[in-house]
Amino acid sequence: MSVLLLFVDGIGLGDADPEVNPLARARVSRLRLFRDSPSPDPAAFLVPTDACMGVPGLPQSATGQTSLLAGLNASAAVGMHINGFCTKSLAALLDGRSLFSRVKAAGRDATFANAYTPGFLEKPPRFLSVTTIATRQAGLRFRTLEDLARGEALFHDFTNRLLPERGCYLPPITPGEAGRRLAVLTAAHAFTMYEHFLTDLAGHARDMARAALVLENLEALLDGLLSHLDLSRHLVVLASDHGNIEDLSTKQHTLNCVPTLLWGEGAAGAAAGIRNLADISPAILRHLDML
Repeated sequence: MSVLLLFVDGIGLGDADPEVNPLARARVSRLRLFRDSPSPDPAAFLVPTDACMGVPGLPQSATGQTSLLAGLNASAAVGMHINGFCTKSLAALLDGRSLFSRVKAAGRDATFANAYTPGFLEKPPRFLSVTTIATRQAGLRFRTLEDLARGEALFHDFTNRLLPERGCYLPPITPGEAGRRLAVLTAAHAFTMYEHFLTDLAGHARDMARAALVLENLEALLDGLLSHLDLSRHLVVLASDHGNIEDLSTKQHTLNCVPTLLWGEGAAGAAAGIRNLADISPAILRHLDML
């Protein structure tokens, strides 16, 4: 029994309006996710999930991701929504509480599936993401381009087509093949997390064609993942931190609920405990009999 947390940055439940919502234009089926609509995927459980959590203002990435990983309302704890990178106050909330740390402390294996480039590992930037901080705090190994070349990691652009922008070169792969590789990683660990943030970047760019392509690639990744993973034994949880890509009429994040989608063993029980971002980590830990 294992869990994959497929974290997709910046996707919310908006209106089915093809003028502003690429989810209504893209050639997708699983991801045709709209406000007040059931999941179009009969195998999935869809939970509209509150990303605002009672704190005024637009939800943001750093506090949303901390809430999701640590199982607490990070925005309320620090008194505001914090955008971008992990602050000292958020790192303190994560320390020992993240899913990575909790799974490891229970004697089970956890891994972050994203590959880091040599430049990042040799000279990390001053400001780091919540997931990077949580991985480091838990003492987990950072996956490298060597792992990526062996098929044992995914880049944040899971097709590898953006690698040359970082001065790195590996053959591109299809989204379906990326999904297959992620399925193998999922089956090998008690808890796996993979982070994909091209959705958020496309939303901020307000580029309908780019956003639709990002969503179509994500759908193909899901198809590859779910077709190669034994869903009678494993649970897949797709979660987000805030809305964005579902409304290209604005460059800002939105107040929309975000979708939490669950497939596989124990999906119904895990879904029943989720109402806001802070509920996702406890639901996963309960599923793994760690809470």
